[in-house]
Amino acid sequence: MPPDSQSSAADGLAKSARLRAMTAVATAVLLSALDYTVVNVAMPSIGHDVHASDSAAIWIINAYQVTSLVALLPVASLGEKFGHARMCRIGLVLFVLASLLCAASQSLPELALARALQGLGSACILGVNAALIRFIYPARILGRGIALNALVIALGTALGPSVAAAVLSFASWKWLFLINLPLGGLAMYFAATALPATPRARVTFDWQSAVLLAIGLVALVAGGDNFAQGKGGVFGFLLLALSFVSLGLMVRMQLARSHPLLPVDLLARPDFAIAFTTSVLAFIASNFFIISMPFNLANVLHRNPVETGLIITAWPVAIVLTAPLVGRLADRYPAATLTSLGMVIVSLGFLLLCFLPAHPSDIDIVWRIALAGCGFSLVQPPNNRAMLTAAPKHRISGASGMISVSRLSGQTFGGMLVALTLGLVHSSPNKTCLALAALAAFTGAALSFSRVFFETGRQIG
Repeated sequence: MPPDSQSSAADGLAKSARLRAMTAVATAVLLSALDYTVVNVAMPSIGHDVHASDSAAIWIINAYQVTSLVALLPVASLGEKFGHARMCRIGLVLFVLASLLCAASQSLPELALARALQGLGSACILGVNAALIRFIYPARILGRGIALNALVIALGTALGPSVAAAVLSFASWKWLFLINLPLGGLAMYFAATALPATPRARVTFDWQSAVLLAIGLVALVAGGDNFAQGKGGVFGFLLLALSFVSLGLMVRMQLARSHPLLPVDLLARPDFAIAFTTSVLAFIASNFFIISMPFNLANVLHRNPVETGLIITAWPVAIVLTAPLVGRLADRYPAATLTSLGMVIVSLGFLLLCFLPAHPSDIDIVWRIALAGCGFSLVQPPNNRAMLTAAPKHRISGASGMISVSRLSGQTFGGMLVALTLGLVHSSPNKTCLALAALAAFTGAALSFSRVFFETGRQIG
């Protein structure tokens, strides 16, 4: 058993043990975040080498993201049964093994299957990382741990394009996966020696619900993708119908479970449900911006790819620079205040981008993006802290899984909505995406602020 692991169950680890345990979590999360972004940049090169069309090559990304989304809640449930640290270690082994398989792939089906395994490994990491932070950090400074986690994700997002460009300048795309080996080895060392032992619940894993969840989410994503590509028709509606039936049956089954796979018991808590929905709206808003803005910069504002990459980098850089301050604020001020303020700033930043002058300078664009990034930095740490603290300690696995579900589902559905907008709106579609991003962020701000009334009602009661 790692040092100080027993103290984790009480209220966090001692400082030295906390540093080593957080190194394990941060390195594992960085591995997952970095891999997602570097592959996005290398898509044209990979598709060409495996003889795949642009539309077919999308499955190099989809296989990873859909598998991660489907596996998150089952993995969180298994973490509750077998231990969060153990699931993180399993995830790291799967991720590194899958990276080797990706590098060895010679065709699109081989690569897509390896990426799906990589997505499963990522789910094992992301499904339990917030729960591990809850046991690593004392409650009084929990916000700092959550902010550090958000900073690592932002750092991985920021470094991804640069790392991909550097590797592809002197080596093939296969090295984008091989560079995971040293980082993965470091993460496995710290995970094996420093992660705390966490309480385990005597629960039976709900395989039926896991299967229904997988069918429902895969059908929903496939149906949405079908409509986003303009196909629609009977097949698209059948996929959506299958999704709604599967998810409906699963939710009905969950109501009778004492330890539900889908944490309906947590979603029944207004403070948890508001925090979860606010997070989904935040990531829908961010994906409206992240996906549509490069098209806007290239096609409307006539920036070249290098300029586009540098301008977009203002978003993650703003998040990285403000994260330490936000971590301290999250421990001092309520989520209703910080998250609502952050979402308003995000909405304002996107509106300012929407109404850029006809021929803006790079500075005109960058400061607006940075403003939105600073606002987004205010959103996640206090909101995620609210989700974790709203859950009883024996349900921390479910809360941890739902934090990652909110991010992945927001990103997935945000991407689908961008594709629909770009396909259906013919006059200024990029401005429409930014306007919708601002609307989603403002809606999230209003929803987040409603927590003030719940708090007031509890105090009066």
